[in-house]
Amino acid sequence: MPIRNKLNSRVRIKFLALCVFLSCFPGCVLSATVTLDSIEIYRTHELLKQPTVYFKCKGDQNKTVLPDVKNKKVLYKFNGQESWQPLTKLEGKKCKRCGFYEEDTIKSDDVFEEWELCPSDFSGNDGKFRRITKDEFNATFLCPKCDTTGSKSNSKSHEESKGKGMHIALVVFIIIVVIAVCMAGVVAGYKHRQKKKRQQEQARFLKLFEDGDDIEDELGLDHVI
Repeated sequence: MPIRNKLNSRVRIKFLALCVFLSCFPGCVLSATVTLDSIEIYRTHELLKQPTVYFKCKGDQNKTVLPDVKNKKVLYKFNGQESWQPLTKLEGKKCKRCGFYEEDTIKSDDVFEEWELCPSDFSGNDGKFRRITKDEFNATFLCPKCDTTGSKSNSKSHEESKGKGMHIALVVFIIIVVIAVCMAGVVAGYKHRQKKKRQQEQARFLKLFEDGDDIEDELGLDHVI
């Protein structure tokens, strides 16, 4: 009995420690499966036989052969339940170097393309990521449980920078409007002063004529004439 109780206590302690570890470090063990939703190859590298196309990531032990993909310019769609699915697993936010290849019987396997496959690529609401390589292939991947927090933060920072740019543009526009209004006010004020000056000169000129008539009346020049 004492031995059994001691074993039970050890199991409980290990289980409790595992739970604490999982709750404190979820990113260390969180993994998400990546499946192939569709693919279309634009060309093949083998001339004498049907191609054997496969997907592989560095670090994975096995490659994933796509047994149905045999003809170019044909769109192959999958439901994720095929025997060869999933393609790979992504842990946390870590990327993998992956690619599509074609087996070659004579020399090294041909490469359609290699790239960094990251959880942040699956940032859409549907959890899909589309990869198009000119003259090679068009593939859509599915990973609903991938950690896309990095991509969201990037989009957020992009939105923030976009908002800052709009704010700067608005400030520049307001400054231009203020300068234009000020210039219009200066021109209007100048024209008003010129008009007022002309009116004053006309009034002064008329007053000179009136003063001249008064002088003539005082001297009696009208009676002389």
